Amino acid sequence: MVQTNKGSAKALLPLIVFIGMFLGVGIITGDFSTMPLNVAILVASLFGLFLNRKESFQNKIEIFTKGAGHSNIVLMMVIFLLAGAFSKTTENMGGVKSTVNLGLSLIPENLLIVGLFVICMFISISMGTSVGTVAAIAPVGFGLSQATDVSAALAMATVVGGAMFGDNLSMISDTTIAAVRTQNTKMSDKFKVNIKIVLPGALLTILILWLLTNGVHVDASKDYAYNIIKVIPYLFVLILALVGVNVIIVLIGGIALSAIIGLVDGSFGWKGLLSAISKGIIGMEDIAIIALLIGGLVALIEHNGGITWLLNFVRRRVKSKRGAELGIASLVSVADLSTANNTISILMAGPLAKEISEEYDVDPRKSASILDMFGSCFQGLVPYSPQLIAAAGVASISPFELVPYSIYPIILGLSGLVAILFGLPRLKKS
Repeated sequence: MVQTNKGSAKALLPLIVFIGMFLGVGIITGDFSTMPLNVAILVASLFGLFLNRKESFQNKIEIFTKGAGHSNIVLMMVIFLLAGAFSKTTENMGGVKSTVNLGLSLIPENLLIVGLFVICMFISISMGTSVGTVAAIAPVGFGLSQATDVSAALAMATVVGGAMFGDNLSMISDTTIAAVRTQNTKMSDKFKVNIKIVLPGALLTILILWLLTNGVHVDASKDYAYNIIKVIPYLFVLILALVGVNVIIVLIGGIALSAIIGLVDGSFGWKGLLSAISKGIIGMEDIAIIALLIGGLVALIEHNGGITWLLNFVRRRVKSKRGAELGIASLVSVADLSTANNTISILMAGPLAKEISEEYDVDPRKSASILDMFGSCFQGLVPYSPQLIAAAGVASISPFELVPYSIYPIILGLSGLVAILFGLPRLKKS
């Protein structure tokens, strides 16, 4: 099947099958963890491979494998595996427990979740990756939920929300770079416009989290002793992230530091260290494979014209400057809903968004901000995004359980809509 300019709505059927299986089984059984994500995405992928009979099966396999092997997908998988090794090594060394207990000892009970959100904001904006932030910090968030009466879903969603804040603003985030390059504007100019829109939303999120957890209770009968030495790996990750070191180097350094501390204080021997690293990697393999299958499925959908059909469907409805901005927001939103990857969705929607912005005189700083905001918004809300899957996996719950508590992504989307509808911020011609 040759992809045409009009695209094909039929190409979206595998995505509908995937979401339908996940939602359908969850609604019927009353438990969204009944249908494993890996099974749902595998069935949808097989459906996609058999959908188009006019093209050879071998060619479709090649398209699928190329999509699965996209550099963004492979990088994401490497981050997941390294983060798994870091988390398990640090946990076995006693780092997670000490870090949680340090927080419980020093931070007021009603500010624990607020503090978790703020820490994730700083790490993600410094490290430039929401996936890396979630994978590294989710175990601490889950530890806090276990030590308090805060639900695991709220704690995990808070980690994801903080991570998406940085993904939207970081100077080294691939999503931000993609938004700036496709709209032909400067990173600093886009940041100045973007921060004026999203900072009020972040402050509102902090207020809501404080109101939700103001009465949080920490069991005073438990011993919350900690060893500051065992907290060092997380401080190390935070500092390197703030400095702007590459996430791969950050995680490798964190693993090495946890290994040294664990070996020196006798938390584990060489066999225990190797076992911890292995178990950490194995624990993230399922998430990595899901990311791989989603990448392949999206490649099939795109090749068959599904993404093109969606983008054209939105573009045809743009009639005014405000409509143009709403159209740009819709373009990247539907692309992200289809791909579960905000970087790829920005790269897909960006060229069309540029055409629309030039036709209707939308400032490129604003169009770049809109692309990044709405890509990050839906990335933090889609239950099959790598961020939600990773966070839910740590807590052994369904990603759907996080969605109602995804406060910042929801407010981010609302902030973007307010900025569009009221023409904010007021921009002078650059």
